[in-house]
Amino acid sequence: MKVLEKQGKTVDEAINLALEELKVSRDDVEVEILEEGNKGILGFLSKMARVKVTVKPKPDEIATEFLRGLLNFIDKDVKIHSSFKDGVLNVELEGGNVGILIGKRGSTLDALQYLTSLVTNKDSDDYTRVLLDTENYREKREKTLERLALKMASKVKDTRRSVTLEPMYPNERRIIHTTLQDDIDVKTKSVGEEPFRKVVISLK
Repeated sequence: MKVLEKQGKTVDEAINLALEELKVSRDDVEVEILEEGNKGILGFLSKMARVKVTVKPKPDEIATEFLRGLLNFIDKDVKIHSSFKDGVLNVELEGGNVGILIGKRGSTLDALQYLTSLVTNKDSDDYTRVLLDTENYREKREKTLERLALKMASKVKDTRRSVTLEPMYPNERRIIHTTLQDDIDVKTKSVGEEPFRKVVISLK
């Protein structure tokens, strides 16, 4: 975290000098006014304004720092890579024994993602969506759910009876709904309360 104290004839001048030196914009920093500054007798400057400017950490820096601190207790060999794509902060965990970070049907990974999202957005005015992944689990899980949706839809058509799937997280239920949304023979809906909410596939 970069912190800089700067003086100027006015508070605004001191802030602008700090922004220029740090090469950041006003929205990227927090400012603490240490001295307002004032003019002496006959308008002559007697005390300079002084400010402390702190550069706000970026979402990827917050997420990485949080995960590194957490994962050090589990596996210090895990590497953390982050990048922004389409407005989403993608965080990839690599190396070490990352398999244990997935958990049953991704439960551990989803919990880590939820906590990381909370920490990343705690003091931010703009919400950043965080997507946590390891060993390409998200893509594999998505394909598995798509196959499940198609298989269960076929079963519903054959038996003409509704099928209720196992409880799923909201993002996983969304995959089921999306996969079958254009099917002219079946419809989907979610029932129950979190965390036991399920998808029901039935004939239209």
